[in-house]
Amino acid sequence: MPLKTQQDDQPRLDLTPMIDVVFLLIIFFMVATQFSEMERDIELELPEVASATALSTAPKQHVVTVGDQGRVTLDSNEVSLPELTRKLSAARREYPKLSVVIRGDASCAFQHVAATLAACKEAHVSDLGITVRIAQAPKNPRR
Repeated sequence: MPLKTQQDDQPRLDLTPMIDVVFLLIIFFMVATQFSEMERDIELELPEVASATALSTAPKQHVVTVGDQGRVTLDSNEVSLPELTRKLSAARREYPKLSVVIRGDASCAFQHVAATLAACKEAHVSDLGITVRIAQAPKNPRR
Protein backbone atom coordinates (compact mmCIF):
# COMPACT_ATOMS: atom_id res chain seq x y z
CA MET A 1 0.00 0.00 0.00
CA PRO A 2 1.51 3.32 -1.07
CA LEU A 3 1.91 6.03 1.52
CA LYS A 4 0.78 9.53 0.83
CA THR A 5 3.76 11.80 0.94
CA GLN A 6 2.18 14.96 -0.41
CA GLN A 7 0.59 17.49 1.97
CA ASP A 8 -2.74 19.12 0.97
CA ASP A 9 -3.05 22.89 1.25
CA GLN A 10 -5.13 24.14 4.12
CA PRO A 11 -8.46 25.66 3.03
CA ARG A 12 -8.51 29.46 3.15
CA LEU A 13 -11.43 31.78 3.63
CA ASP A 14 -11.55 34.53 1.01
CA LEU A 15 -12.94 37.70 2.59
CA THR A 16 -12.73 39.84 -0.54
CA PRO A 17 -16.41 39.40 -1.63
CA MET A 18 -17.66 40.16 1.87
CA ILE A 19 -15.56 43.34 2.04
CA ASP A 20 -16.92 44.40 -1.37
CA VAL A 21 -20.50 43.98 -0.15
CA VAL A 22 -19.77 45.99 3.02
CA PHE A 23 -18.30 48.85 0.98
CA LEU A 24 -21.32 48.82 -1.36
CA LEU A 25 -23.66 49.02 1.64
CA ILE A 26 -21.71 51.92 3.09
CA ILE A 27 -21.90 53.80 -0.22
CA PHE A 28 -25.64 53.07 -0.50
CA PHE A 29 -26.40 54.43 2.98
CA MET A 30 -24.26 57.52 2.41
CA VAL A 31 -26.15 58.34 -0.81
CA ALA A 32 -29.56 57.65 0.81
CA THR A 33 -28.68 59.98 3.68
CA GLN A 34 -27.91 62.77 1.23
CA PHE A 35 -31.35 62.42 -0.41
CA SER A 36 -33.20 62.66 2.89
CA GLU A 37 -31.30 65.81 3.86
CA MET A 38 -32.24 67.44 0.55
CA GLU A 39 -35.93 66.76 1.25
CA ARG A 40 -35.67 68.43 4.65
CA ASP A 41 -34.15 71.55 3.11
CA ILE A 42 -37.18 72.23 0.88
CA GLU A 43 -38.93 75.39 2.04
CA LEU A 44 -42.63 74.57 2.16
CA GLU A 45 -45.50 76.34 3.83
CA LEU A 46 -48.40 73.98 4.52
CA PRO A 47 -52.02 75.17 4.30
CA GLU A 48 -53.99 75.59 7.51
CA VAL A 49 -57.57 74.58 8.39
CA ALA A 50 -59.83 75.78 11.17
CA SER A 51 -60.68 72.30 12.46
CA ALA A 52 -59.80 68.77 11.47
CA THR A 53 -62.13 65.83 11.96
CA ALA A 54 -62.45 62.49 10.28
CA LEU A 55 -64.61 62.37 7.17
CA SER A 56 -66.75 59.67 8.78
CA THR A 57 -66.47 57.83 12.03
CA ALA A 58 -65.48 54.19 11.86
CA PRO A 59 -68.28 51.80 12.75
CA LYS A 60 -67.86 50.33 16.16
CA GLN A 61 -68.31 46.67 16.84
CA HIS A 62 -71.63 45.99 18.57
CA VAL A 63 -71.68 43.42 21.38
CA VAL A 64 -74.83 41.38 21.95
CA THR A 65 -74.89 39.47 25.23
CA VAL A 66 -77.29 36.58 25.85
CA GLY A 67 -77.78 35.88 29.56
CA ASP A 68 -78.47 32.53 31.19
CA GLN A 69 -82.25 33.15 31.25
CA GLY A 70 -82.34 34.43 27.65
CA ARG A 71 -82.05 38.12 28.55
CA VAL A 72 -80.50 40.00 25.58
CA THR A 73 -78.43 43.16 25.86
CA LEU A 74 -77.03 45.28 23.04
CA ASP A 75 -73.97 47.27 24.12
CA SER A 76 -74.97 46.92 27.81
CA ASN A 77 -78.60 48.03 27.19
CA GLU A 78 -81.29 45.40 27.69
CA VAL A 79 -83.42 44.92 24.55
CA SER A 80 -86.01 42.51 23.24
CA LEU A 81 -85.38 40.52 20.06
CA PRO A 82 -87.59 42.78 17.87
CA GLU A 83 -85.83 45.83 19.34
CA LEU A 84 -82.47 44.19 18.62
CA THR A 85 -83.47 43.68 14.99
CA ARG A 86 -84.63 47.29 14.65
CA LYS A 87 -81.51 48.77 16.25
CA LEU A 88 -79.14 46.59 14.22
CA SER A 89 -81.04 47.41 11.01
CA ALA A 90 -80.74 51.13 11.74
CA ALA A 91 -77.03 50.79 12.52
CA ARG A 92 -76.50 48.72 9.36
CA ARG A 93 -78.19 51.38 7.21
CA GLU A 94 -75.71 53.89 8.62
CA TYR A 95 -72.70 51.51 8.30
CA PRO A 96 -73.17 48.72 5.73
CA LYS A 97 -70.14 46.81 7.05
CA LEU A 98 -71.54 46.55 10.58
CA SER A 99 -69.82 44.01 12.83
CA VAL A 100 -71.62 42.20 15.66
CA VAL A 101 -70.16 39.90 18.33
CA ILE A 102 -72.51 37.61 20.24
CA ARG A 103 -71.55 36.58 23.76
CA GLY A 104 -73.67 33.75 25.11
CA ASP A 105 -73.67 32.52 28.68
CA ALA A 106 -72.38 28.93 28.91
CA SER A 107 -75.38 27.83 30.96
CA CYS A 108 -78.08 29.34 28.72
CA ALA A 109 -80.08 27.22 26.32
CA PHE A 110 -78.74 27.38 22.78
CA GLN A 111 -82.24 28.35 21.62
CA HIS A 112 -81.66 31.84 23.04
CA VAL A 113 -78.40 32.22 21.10
CA ALA A 114 -80.05 30.85 17.95
CA ALA A 115 -82.91 33.37 18.30
CA THR A 116 -80.33 36.16 18.65
CA LEU A 117 -78.52 34.91 15.53
CA ALA A 118 -81.85 34.89 13.67
CA ALA A 119 -82.50 38.49 14.76
CA CYS A 120 -79.08 39.49 13.40
CA LYS A 121 -79.81 37.71 10.14
CA GLU A 122 -83.16 39.47 9.90
CA ALA A 123 -81.29 42.78 10.31
CA HIS A 124 -79.06 41.68 7.37
CA VAL A 125 -75.87 41.71 9.45
CA SER A 126 -73.32 39.51 7.71
CA ASP A 127 -70.21 40.10 9.86
CA LEU A 128 -71.03 38.03 12.93
CA GLY A 129 -68.76 36.60 15.58
CA ILE A 130 -69.32 34.46 18.65
CA THR A 131 -67.01 34.66 21.63
CA VAL A 132 -65.93 31.60 23.57
CA ARG A 133 -63.36 30.91 26.23
CA ILE A 134 -60.70 28.27 25.69
CA ALA A 135 -61.19 25.46 28.21
CA GLN A 136 -58.32 24.81 30.56
CA ALA A 137 -56.84 21.31 30.40
CA PRO A 138 -57.58 19.27 33.53
CA LYS A 139 -54.60 18.82 35.83
CA ASN A 140 -55.10 15.08 36.28
CA PRO A 141 -56.53 13.77 33.03
CA ARG A 142 -58.10 10.31 33.25
CA ARG A 143 -57.50 7.95 30.39
